[in-house]
Amino acid sequence: MNDSTRVEWREWGQDAFDEAEVADVPVLCALTATWCDHCHEMDAETYAEPRIAAHINDGFVPVRVDVDSHPRVRDRYNMGGFPSTVFLAPDGTVLTGAGYLGPDGMRQVLDSVRTMWETKGAGAGRVPRPLREDEPPASELSTDIEASMLGQLTESYDEVAGGWGTEPKFPLPDALEFALKRDREMALRSFDAVGANLLDEYEGGFYRFAAERDWAGLQHEKLLDSNGALVRAFANAYLTTGRNEYREPAERTVEFLTTTLWNDDDEAFANSQAPGEPEAYGLEPTEREAADDPPVDERVFAGPNALAVEGLLTYYAYTDDKRARRYAERALSTLRTELLEDGVARHRLESAAEDESSEEATCLLSNQARTLAALTTTASTLDADAVTEAEAVADATVDRLRNGNSFLDSEGDGVGLCDRPLRPLDTNVALADGLVELAVLTGEDRYRRIARETLEEFAGASDRFGVQMARYATVASRLLEGPLVIRVGDEPGSELHRAALRLADHEKVVVPAAGGLEAGIARAERGERVSAPAETPEQLSERVQEILE
Repeated sequence: MNDSTRVEWREWGQDAFDEAEVADVPVLCALTATWCDHCHEMDAETYAEPRIAAHINDGFVPVRVDVDSHPRVRDRYNMGGFPSTVFLAPDGTVLTGAGYLGPDGMRQVLDSVRTMWETKGAGAGRVPRPLREDEPPASELSTDIEASMLGQLTESYDEVAGGWGTEPKFPLPDALEFALKRDREMALRSFDAVGANLLDEYEGGFYRFAAERDWAGLQHEKLLDSNGALVRAFANAYLTTGRNEYREPAERTVEFLTTTLWNDDDEAFANSQAPGEPEAYGLEPTEREAADDPPVDERVFAGPNALAVEGLLTYYAYTDDKRARRYAERALSTLRTELLEDGVARHRLESAAEDESSEEATCLLSNQARTLAALTTTASTLDADAVTEAEAVADATVDRLRNGNSFLDSEGDGVGLCDRPLRPLDTNVALADGLVELAVLTGEDRYRRIARETLEEFAGASDRFGVQMARYATVASRLLEGPLVIRVGDEPGSELHRAALRLADHEKVVVPAAGGLEAGIARAERGERVSAPAETPEQLSERVQEILE
């Protein structure tokens, strides 16, 4: 039983569904997160109410799921945010669902579900559409994809408050980076809005989102994965503009990650920081310093740590910031030695016995894609030999998760609807992006071919993708045009290599220790165009401009 409620919670697993089948009652599945303020509020106001708890305990099998520990469950049963309150038949199909429910709302839903179950039984269960339609609409890639996404961004751009859409307002780092190269003014105004409204000016780090169109109603949780992505995005804005107003938010966030979210015992980054007391955020700095720190979820997950490594190394590449490099190396070492084996990233750092019994010990596409990105970034900026590990991750992902021309989110069977295949667009795109970079770093064209086939598998619906999927258009553009490539004969860290990292835009690929080039020589290429050799940063800058003209 959860200490803060009166509900007799079960763990997610087959035992809970077997119990529901024997008792002929539905399952109440509560999707929660340690960083979710509304989840804690629902515990205190709804699940702690004695009559509601008694109703749940008597007429349902209640199951509580931590969404960070169980991403497969999250992706199949999420009702649009957290908490998600989902009622299931014993076979795992969905009877109905909602988000946050206060006491009155919960009473009504419990009565409704009981009536539904008594009249229709398991026949009322349904399978969500993404799990029914396994085959996405395929088509060829075209330049219309990039133009369509830019049109989407332009149409949904908020000229008054910055950012995209109405409410809630999320930072959307992939959209920021896509626009940065294609409509700089729109991008920078949105960077300005994110920095001005979501950055914690006192402790650093970005809040998760704002509830209102004008960026009011801040949700004060800070997640490792979104902060890692925003370090990367703001570093790329600094590369593009050279303006400190974009470097400083990245710098403040690096400081937050390496202090508040650093788990010294595990030598990696902690998962998140909860919101804490709302009134503390209105205090003056001296008063806030005396207030209790919001709690930190110290658990270490592979995917968010890989994303943080990518962000910190991107920032280091443009600034030579020693702190960013040092902590990226420490987290990367833990990822390599404790979480990565035979090309597969274990979901969470925990004891071997715990991990062996966890359904999330399986190969997960989200972890693979982020780990691949961390390793290709490492190979470009810090350690050319990391490309060998990147190949191992890519090959394991292709072997274990590729199904047809795209990738499933996981392998193996699971409980409830986790036994149904799911092809998540966002992580397919993220993996394809990593494969594009890996193809350049290794010279292996098969990675580029797989990346293209992956995007083509979804291309038939690309005109309907929202701004959240801006990265799809970025990767499609890189595949169609070919990325700018700068090859350097030197090992990482030389003056010529450091100059290469800071030229052009963030969609280029830098290849250090490039085969066929002597030390002290670099060249730029794009598609069939190859520049003359360069021996100095100034010459290399000229060569890059010639290639891009």
